[in-house]
Amino acid sequence: MPGWQELRAELHPRGLEIVTVALDTGGADAARQWIEAARPEHPSLIDQAHVVDELFGIVNVPSGVWIDEDGMIVRPPEPAWPKRQQRPRRDPPPDAPPRVLALLDVVSKLKVDPEKYVAAVHDWIEKGQRSRFALSPEEVIERSQPRGKDEATAAAHFELGQYLHRAGQPELAIPHFREAHRLQPENWTYKRQAWTFVDPAQGPNDVYEGDWLKDVLEIGAENYYPPLKF
Repeated sequence: MPGWQELRAELHPRGLEIVTVALDTGGADAARQWIEAARPEHPSLIDQAHVVDELFGIVNVPSGVWIDEDGMIVRPPEPAWPKRQQRPRRDPPPDAPPRVLALLDVVSKLKVDPEKYVAAVHDWIEKGQRSRFALSPEEVIERSQPRGKDEATAAAHFELGQYLHRAGQPELAIPHFREAHRLQPENWTYKRQAWTFVDPAQGPNDVYEGDWLKDVLEIGAENYYPPLKF
């Protein structure tokens, strides 16, 4: 979030507004501490019902959607990074558990391209509809996620699972989350939400077949985020 704040501070005088949305069935109890710690100056919302990812077709985070001043989508959801995190490189302690070492290795291999993304945002703010990064309605539709029978059924199961979880019946929610995972395995928002309920670290558990590390290793860390299409 600090990266988004920095970009917003730079470009807000020229017309850019950034709205961050936390997708978390846990609601304010789960997301408030992170928002308050960042003290954002831009609108920062909590989507407890996952309505945003349902409407826009978001399947992983962080994702960005560009909407122009007329309320038109000019870029559908895509991996969105405002800046590359600058952290001093430190070797893990020699007694670090194997899973921690594996996680560090996988995270280092995730492909992100914040420099290219931010450059595209700058171009859009400068040129508006003339920017080559602002897509036509036809291009937006072509790039949007498909919504076939499996995806629609997965969305219904995920919504039922959320409802049951919020209603205090988490055990009844599990079969619906499992079915959502089976029908749309590439939807990481479905997976990560369900995994978080049984383990905040999204590690191995006895409830679901997969976990974050296992599933990322299966597809390859380099494929976790699709490449930006510019």
